[in-house]
Amino acid sequence: MVPAARLEPSAALVQSDMMRYFLDTEYDGFRGALLSIALVPEDGGEEFYAVIAHDGVSDPWVERYVVPFLNMVPGALQQPARSRAEISRDLSKWLLREHDAQSLVHFPHPVDALHIVADWPEDIAQICMLLIKGPGALEQIPPLSFHFVDLPGFSTAANSAVPHNALHDARALRDHIMNHLE
Repeated sequence: MVPAARLEPSAALVQSDMMRYFLDTEYDGFRGALLSIALVPEDGGEEFYAVIAHDGVSDPWVERYVVPFLNMVPGALQQPARSRAEISRDLSKWLLREHDAQSLVHFPHPVDALHIVADWPEDIAQICMLLIKGPGALEQIPPLSFHFVDLPGFSTAANSAVPHNALHDARALRDHIMNHLE
């Protein structure tokens, strides 16, 4: 078997003439239930952060290093944990609003898709699964594109104001890409 080639980040891979949204999620261990999600726009605009209600976690590491920090975010973004369905609807509304805003304000041409950047494939899988309402049913969303950027040697948690908090980790990802890769 031939090992997969690593794709090094470059300006061509991470830059866009469209607004980018940096994604991070926290979940209950390997392929576990989603606990929180954050999307941070590159321009410092309105951020999306939500905590999904859960009955407890099964992974002891997550219990120790993630759960205590779930709502350690600025006051305006703090909210009680809510159902997955409520978060899915809220995310749908936020994405649609962002798409409309980008089309009207930031760019002289219509925005074809919102560009979501993540540094871990599970984050992309988690947001996609969150937007699925049921068999054959998807929340209403604008066109989305996903960009996975492999960042060997970089840790969002190690560069985050609150490690293992989705909002702060998404901010760290944004800052790293915008300040060090462009």
